[in-house]
Amino acid sequence: MEGTKPVNKKLAAALSGGAVLVLALTGCGGDDSNKELDSWAKQVCDAVQPQAKKIESANAAIQKETSDNSTPEEVQKTDSKAFQDMSDAYKAIGAAVEKAGPPNVDDGEKKQQNAVKELNSISAAYASLRKQVDGLDTDDQAKFADGLKDIATELDKLSKSGNDALRNLEEGEVGEAMSRQPSCQAVTASAGTSGD
Repeated sequence: MEGTKPVNKKLAAALSGGAVLVLALTGCGGDDSNKELDSWAKQVCDAVQPQAKKIESANAAIQKETSDNSTPEEVQKTDSKAFQDMSDAYKAIGAAVEKAGPPNVDDGEKKQQNAVKELNSISAAYASLRKQVDGLDTDDQAKFADGLKDIATELDKLSKSGNDALRNLEEGEVGEAMSRQPSCQAVTASAGTSGD
């Protein structure tokens, strides 16, 4: 069973990079009050929190699968579900940012639209990874390991790309307003191990 283990470890490492994406949505510090912006931030943070938990659980499931002596079938099943969960979560975050409307800052509308577009494309990328993992041949150990390697490479790219529109959305005042929301603070706290 050694064949898929190192590869799935690589998958787990790439995935934990992807989780940082949601945490980009949490900003930090600052306390200038802007009621309108605060209520926008609260709406987004409250919607992001359960999705961030979902992404964290999906990550944890894949991490766990890498430490067990799992069969290719088990790895496939776990990874497939995790990718689907992540796809759903990013789609839901995108919908929440869209529903909240543009934040009350310069270029708010542009920042909001870019972030929604980015979140939706991340969602689509995870959905396509799910299709990829579902299509792997679990009967052939070597082929399965190769397939996982490709998926890990894609994941790695995914965790490095993206993020820009989200960072852009929550620069300055928006990030400060988000950091004042308990639900965003909860997300940051629960993922405190992933560095800054």
